[in-house]
Amino acid sequence: MVNFILASQSPRRKSLLEWAEIKFEIIVSDIDESYPNSLPIQQVPEFIAKNKALAVAEIIAKQGNAQNENCIIAADTVVVLANEIIGKPADRAAAIASIKKLAGKTHQVITGVCLIHNSGMDCFSEVTDVYFHSLTNDQIAYYVDNYKPYDKAGAYAIQEWIGVVGIEKIDGDFYNVMGLPVSKVIQKIKQLGLL
Repeated sequence: MVNFILASQSPRRKSLLEWAEIKFEIIVSDIDESYPNSLPIQQVPEFIAKNKALAVAEIIAKQGNAQNENCIIAADTVVVLANEIIGKPADRAAAIASIKKLAGKTHQVITGVCLIHNSGMDCFSEVTDVYFHSLTNDQIAYYVDNYKPYDKAGAYAIQEWIGVVGIEKIDGDFYNVMGLPVSKVIQKIKQLGLL
């Protein structure tokens, strides 16, 4: 029996794993989410996900549960526009500025995933293209004021009002934009013989 551990406090990642009917516990570790400036942007989420997974593996090792078969699932999501990472906004003005940048354009959402299990470590990324409609200043302010997307990369969540009203289409995995390419995660876990 494998113990699945989600190394994230994201309510969206928690929901996605629950929808997949995977039994898991949550263990998180505060890590420094910085990365080397020389790292290509496409590799940033995988780099951070790996650090999250390793930090949780260390916590588990200290607890002395290493004899159990564990599988740690860690993820990190970035929003990329024209080779620039649009991070989590610090405040209302930053959230509005981020959405204004994305409006009327296509950006990429990249989620890096790292699995640590008894046989080793597997890391991979998933990329989804998101096409935004043009948005008015009123629409952007309405979204930020009502949904307060301050904990979200790119200052938006596709499953909220802005996704319904503001997104023309996506090319790729919808759930990847929510923060976890859950189908790919399940396939990888099955390939590893853990499920």
